[in-house]
Amino acid sequence: MKNGLQSCRALCCRRLSFCWGQSAVYKDAGFMGKQESTYRHQATIDDEVVSMEILDTAGQEDAIQKEGHVRWGEGFVLVYDITDRGSFEEVLPLKNLLDEVKKPKNVTLILVGNKADLDHSRQVSTEEGEKLATELACAFYECSACTGEGNIMEAFYELCREVRRRKMVQGKTRRRSSTTHVKQAINKMLTKISS
Repeated sequence: MKNGLQSCRALCCRRLSFCWGQSAVYKDAGFMGKQESTYRHQATIDDEVVSMEILDTAGQEDAIQKEGHVRWGEGFVLVYDITDRGSFEEVLPLKNLLDEVKKPKNVTLILVGNKADLDHSRQVSTEEGEKLATELACAFYECSACTGEGNIMEAFYELCREVRRRKMVQGKTRRRSSTTHVKQAINKMLTKISS
């Protein structure tokens, strides 16, 4: 927490196109190339001001660079194109990379099927996306970066909520662990004193 604000760093891993922003600005990988973009956004989520920092990897293929981004991120948005089965099939290997790099921590992520406006060209059904999200134990959204269809902002907000929940659980676990160590040390000292 900085200056009373919660923070959430998210990494958007995508193959073709993705959108960020309430104005639904369209960003296409063909236009953006291998460029990285960082977006900063402040929002009120559940009556709490959250500062989001989002890195869009723009479909980078360099594994070394991906690993650096994975270490940086607290939450991950895995995006596939519903009109491209290959992009859907890349999700699971990417999730495996996330798990490997973030060990022993569990990865916080959401799954997003993009280009929902192109339903007539769909190669990946909504049911397949939902099934994969269930396997990955994450939330699932379908949206269109081009038209703004679907609730893109809600997807990011849900990711921030999940990051916050996990931070709270980890904080409680750490505090409990520290308290346990202090109690054990005090008990050892008292045992030595009374002996």
